Amino acid sequence: MTAATYSRLVTMAGLASTATAGILILAKLSAWLLTDSSSMLASLTDSLMDISASVINLLAIRYSLVPADDDHSFGHGKAESLASLAQAAFITGSALVLVMNGFSRLVSPQPMEHLGIGLWVTLGALALTLLLVTFQSYVVKRTDSQAIKADRLHYQSDLLLNSGVLVALALSWYGWLWADGLCAILLGIYILRSAMQIGYEATQTLLDRQLPDEEREEISRLTTSVSGVHGLHDMRTRQSGQLRFIQLHIELDDDLPLRRAHAIADEVEALLLKAFPASDVIIHMDPISFVQQGKDQSPAAQG
Repeated sequence: MTAATYSRLVTMAGLASTATAGILILAKLSAWLLTDSSSMLASLTDSLMDISASVINLLAIRYSLVPADDDHSFGHGKAESLASLAQAAFITGSALVLVMNGFSRLVSPQPMEHLGIGLWVTLGALALTLLLVTFQSYVVKRTDSQAIKADRLHYQSDLLLNSGVLVALALSWYGWLWADGLCAILLGIYILRSAMQIGYEATQTLLDRQLPDEEREEISRLTTSVSGVHGLHDMRTRQSGQLRFIQLHIELDDDLPLRRAHAIADEVEALLLKAFPASDVIIHMDPISFVQQGKDQSPAAQG
């Protein structure tokens, strides 16, 4: 995927989530004022968090797409991970508000008015959020953007939240007033779990966690498939935004001319870039006898 395509898709996803949150805020604010539902207030609070997180997410995405410069020679991709951490903080705040409000309404249940309006608004919110999550899933599949992945998880939790609100409003319609507070508590706990998951993934990326095992196995397979490469070692990988960083040592015959060794390294690099287009690949060439000598001198070999 080209950088231009990546930029276009993640920007569109960021704009879509911001616009969706804005529409839902207006609809849920009106419904809450009419129904005085605790679950609807919880849903409104979540949408307010949504738009704050989406705006931060959009700004971070735009910044992460800025090319490398003198001060940031590895690019600005980690801005996506910082945005994910910010989203985790917003989601945590939203979850705590939901739980506290739910306990209050569970202790003192109150009848609600204009429940029909609340039901229709919630159904509309479900449909709009489902469309957004579907589009985000397409973007994540094409780009593997961490920021959009975190945003999608956020809105997936919204699907559950709106479903819970719908159940609470329906039960309240039949006189089960306690359902409003209970649903708010359960949804708050679930959203808090989602926040922890988003925060963990973002932190791992900021700490330069290795690429997934399947990707590292594919890198090894492609490297050793090149004629003349007897093995590889000291592979180091990480990801920053859309860019993967791949460093490895390839093991070559001792008597290879430098030009031939360089050509083999170029072939390995071309294969890796074909499989992982948005990558920065660094390959070091080692004589195989030096590698074997190092193994023989290792403490394990001597023991």
